Amino acid sequence: MAVTREEVLRIAALARFKLTDARVEVLAKELSTILGHVEVLATVDTASVQPAEGVGAGGTPLRADVSSPANLSAALETFAPEMKDGFFIVPRLATHEDAADSAA
Repeated sequence: MAVTREEVLRIAALARFKLTDARVEVLAKELSTILGHVEVLATVDTASVQPAEGVGAGGTPLRADVSSPANLSAALETFAPEMKDGFFIVPRLATHEDAADSAA
């Protein structure tokens, strides 16, 4: 299956991509190659292959959405020079100083 230049331009317009003419041609060739590989894969006989275990109509069971405390070998306070109320205190970046701070 060959992807045309017009199809690439349409997809690019939908995705709001700007493409050069050279890039459109390259993408058309690359997408055609990918679809060619997919066509080859579609010819593989999978009738004798057993389905994956554990995947059925209900899907894969999910684990419970719970968190647990981190199992650290050292106390949390050892990871930062300063903490307050269980939070790390980090110095303010010079690029994030207020205009009032720099005028003083």
